[in-house]
Amino acid sequence: MRLITGLLARLFDVAMILSGALVASQIRFETDSQRSFYLAFVAFAAAFALAVFPALGVYESWRGRSKRALAGHVALGWLLVQACAMVLMFSLHQIDFVSRLWFVYWTGISGAAMMAGRMVTHALLGRMRNAGLNLQQVAVAACAEHCDEIIRKMEMSPAAGFRANALYNLRPGSAVATAAPVRVFEEHAAFARYVREQNIGEVWLALPLTEERSILRLVDEFRNDLINIRFMPDVRTLALFEGSMTDLLGLPTINLAASPLPPKAMVQKELFDWFFALGALIAVSPILLACAIAVKLSSPGPVFFRQRRKGADGRVFSIYKFRTMRLHEQKPGLLEQATRDDPRITKVGGFLRRTSLDELPQFFNVLRGDMSVVGPRPHALEHDDLYQHIVSGYIHRYRIKPGITGWAQINGFRGETDRLEKMEGRVAHDLYYLRNWSFALDVKIIFATVFKGLHHPNAY
Repeated sequence: MRLITGLLARLFDVAMILSGALVASQIRFETDSQRSFYLAFVAFAAAFALAVFPALGVYESWRGRSKRALAGHVALGWLLVQACAMVLMFSLHQIDFVSRLWFVYWTGISGAAMMAGRMVTHALLGRMRNAGLNLQQVAVAACAEHCDEIIRKMEMSPAAGFRANALYNLRPGSAVATAAPVRVFEEHAAFARYVREQNIGEVWLALPLTEERSILRLVDEFRNDLINIRFMPDVRTLALFEGSMTDLLGLPTINLAASPLPPKAMVQKELFDWFFALGALIAVSPILLACAIAVKLSSPGPVFFRQRRKGADGRVFSIYKFRTMRLHEQKPGLLEQATRDDPRITKVGGFLRRTSLDELPQFFNVLRGDMSVVGPRPHALEHDDLYQHIVSGYIHRYRIKPGITGWAQINGFRGETDRLEKMEGRVAHDLYYLRNWSFALDVKIIFATVFKGLHHPNAY
């Protein structure tokens, strides 16, 4: 069955590449003078697609994969294919005969068609699986809470097509929370016999690393059966973030204490930061100029206040703000935070702080690569030295670039941290952001900052 679906997917892609090229020709040209050569170009691209797409996993099983990941693999593969085809045309000295506008039309139309076809198919399969068709029966061997989590995730994602059919509870007596009718076993032999009798195709080992003997016994039990055995280790007691997988030296590796954002997400975030910061600086340039003039006229001293802060991976950089205080001497190694009605703050500075306009120069930090638009707020180095030893998880805020705004700030954790509880709350929100990062969450935080976060009672 998988062979047939893979063949159909390949035929579909070739058809979309050819159809997209023909539609692009109809849009671009009024005559048929060069279409024979373009068909040769299209044939090269189709051949490259059949070589590149399998290498990127485009034709692997969709079960349990997100639509976003599926579309991303297709888009990346298609762009690589077009790049290869262009290099081939260039090497044959035929690139000058290719219409650039036709090429753009073709790339967009064929790429959109291939992604749209998969989205429609994905949606249809999801409906079928919700209706109880095309299901993959799963037997789970797990312990206590991790067992409940695996079952719950299957129940919350019915479109993935996985259904828990049997459960081997390695800790007899502990309750299992599931709404599905799952057979629960507490004996190894009975569990193995049921898996074979019901022709269950998946056995998931959701076990902690301390259950090494049980893991080896189960793998040995089903070693000679045509059953997919998957290991989902419970590393919650070890890992700061959910243990994401990576590949190091060709070895599958679980990250216990590393950046929870995968490399692709970091690239996406950096591109968004750069374009957003550039657009923001252009949009607010009149405000920046007005603030700079007001600061200069309010009291003697520079327009900008610079302070050393920690960035990603602990690298130190200089953060920029509009100066809001009168010039004063500060004792080395001692940081005096701004307090309510602080006499050091000028009238202009007070307005800038209340409206968060003093933070606008940090968009220059974003363009320089020191900061992100959204992320944990950087603290003074003196605070880092103090709190990293007394607040659990504090230093892990610097796994990514600090931000101009963040999840903690829109939830009320701004301003002076005069009590330990305030810093603990801020760090807890920052770690939540790291564990649950998504592009949509960044957009949500930006909108919340604009509409309700610029003016806050703690901003003084």
